[in-house]
Amino acid sequence: QVQLVESGGGLVQAGGSLRLSCAASGRISSINAMGWYRQAPGKQRELVAAITNDGSTIYGDSVKGRFTISRDNAKSTVFLQMNSLKPEDTSVYYCAAGNRGTKWTFSSWGQGTQVTVSS
Repeated sequence: QVQLVESGGGLVQAGGSLRLSCAASGRISSINAMGWYRQAPGKQRELVAAITNDGSTIYGDSVKGRFTISRDNAKSTVFLQMNSLKPEDTSVYYCAAGNRGTKWTFSSWGQGTQVTVSS
């Protein structure tokens, strides 16, 4: 199993920035992708961004051009830099770990970190 610990959430004004971090431990060799999802109250969980070990990325349409995902393979850590934040970005953000084969599949999840953007 892979354990994930997120950090970096908080309260920010619209237009501001936040950086989330997620450190993975355990069976790191079993994964080749990490990412971020988010879920707001009453809404479905949605992909924010994901990245493979070799740096391939995917972004949700609503965050393209504003958010950037990156990773430090040596530290098994993934980062999400969030710029130009909007109130609609308010959500619980979950770190995920899994694999990218023919599609992205995530099987391990963090506890989530709250991001609140005030208008």
